[in-house]
Amino acid sequence: MSALKIYNTLARAKQSFTPIQPGKVRMYVCGMTVYDYCHLGHARVMVVFDMVQRWFRASGFDVTYVRNITDIDDKIIKRAVENRETISQLTQRFIAAMDQDAAALGVAKPDHEPRATQYVPQMLGLIETLERRGLAYKAADGDVNYSVRDFAGYGKLSGKSLDDLRAGERVDVNSGKRDPLDFVLWKAAKDTEPDEVKWDSQWGKGRPGWHIECSAMACELLGEQFDIHGGGADLQFPHHENEIAQSEGALQHPFVNYWMHNGFIRVDDEKMSKSLGNFFTIREVLQKYDPEVVRFFILRAHYRSPLNYSDVHLDDAKGALTRLYTALKEVTPEDRELDWTESHAVRFAAAMNDDFNTPIAIAVLFDLANEINKTGSPMLARQLTMLAGVIGLLQRSPLEFLHAGPANETGGFTDEIIETKIEERAVAKRHKNFSEADRIRNELLGAGIILEDKPGGMTHWRRA
Repeated sequence: MSALKIYNTLARAKQSFTPIQPGKVRMYVCGMTVYDYCHLGHARVMVVFDMVQRWFRASGFDVTYVRNITDIDDKIIKRAVENRETISQLTQRFIAAMDQDAAALGVAKPDHEPRATQYVPQMLGLIETLERRGLAYKAADGDVNYSVRDFAGYGKLSGKSLDDLRAGERVDVNSGKRDPLDFVLWKAAKDTEPDEVKWDSQWGKGRPGWHIECSAMACELLGEQFDIHGGGADLQFPHHENEIAQSEGALQHPFVNYWMHNGFIRVDDEKMSKSLGNFFTIREVLQKYDPEVVRFFILRAHYRSPLNYSDVHLDDAKGALTRLYTALKEVTPEDRELDWTESHAVRFAAAMNDDFNTPIAIAVLFDLANEINKTGSPMLARQLTMLAGVIGLLQRSPLEFLHAGPANETGGFTDEIIETKIEERAVAKRHKNFSEADRIRNELLGAGIILEDKPGGMTHWRRA
């Protein structure tokens, strides 16, 4: 195979990939903040880096893949209060929903899935080191902040200069920050909120800031310098920039060798946002489209390119994936190993080694399908199914895919999904959001699931 090249955001160029340890890849990807259902942007992150780790493994690397869960955050606290439930109840519910969505999309579980609340001691250790090095200070309001002006390399990932950044900032006189760009490492607990989630520290009770969480979890699980750090393009600044400042400021050496960022999701050529009313959760999309169609749609675009979501594009993806499955309908693949020396496999590998160029790799799959349609070759059918399998496609029987539909057409809700929806309905009812409770009941009814409310608040269910 040709040598793998990765576009490194830090270098602003494609670079040949050389792991720190020969034959081993250590990769960290910023995961979800679990206060709501995962949306299409999350789907892209999950599928893209699932594809990346699959290709490394197919290329013979020993991979350690970490994708974290942020389970303490301002949004989480606010949502838990609104729902009148504990933070643990909220986060557990949405972690379960995230796992269901990821599994539906064919996303393998990471090797490690650390939760921020499990790594507070490591975060405190990093903050103490930063304070000793003069890069952190306790402000008058009790927060511990990072002193951006004292880290010489700030801005190297995003390409932003401190002068440009400061030109757009205003000093918050109540924040206690020395510089408006300084960011919080430790949030002091407020006396006015006695039920606030907090931990003890040498600076007083409080909780960690968002940025320090990833630095601590990554270093603990992958070491103080590792190969790849990934995430969505929206995290490049300030989150990943701040991770570099914290980690390199504390450790005094490079933190990550290759930074990878996937592109934004757009909906009908507009940025996806709740304010525009074009915001879609994964499970909303999966009610209309087969999960493999959604995965195929995501992988058919290059991971760094903007991805434009619309029903037209999903319908086109469905038609294209159907053509691949149709080519396999009448041909039984040979029961042998994938032949990497075969011409299509050589082209597929070359595309994947060129910064994970899945559009070209998928084009090779269509070339194979065309040859199968002409020749009926079991050998080529094997190549098609096994090459597609490398990126998580074409692993069902053709008849299963060709006769499948989305969950609300097939009654395909698993028991776990049903139980999660019943819990969501219970939360909505406790919060007197009866329209949402009715919507969930009707959604389940449409899938052939009948709910029966019993005395004492229990809800039983059965399939029609």
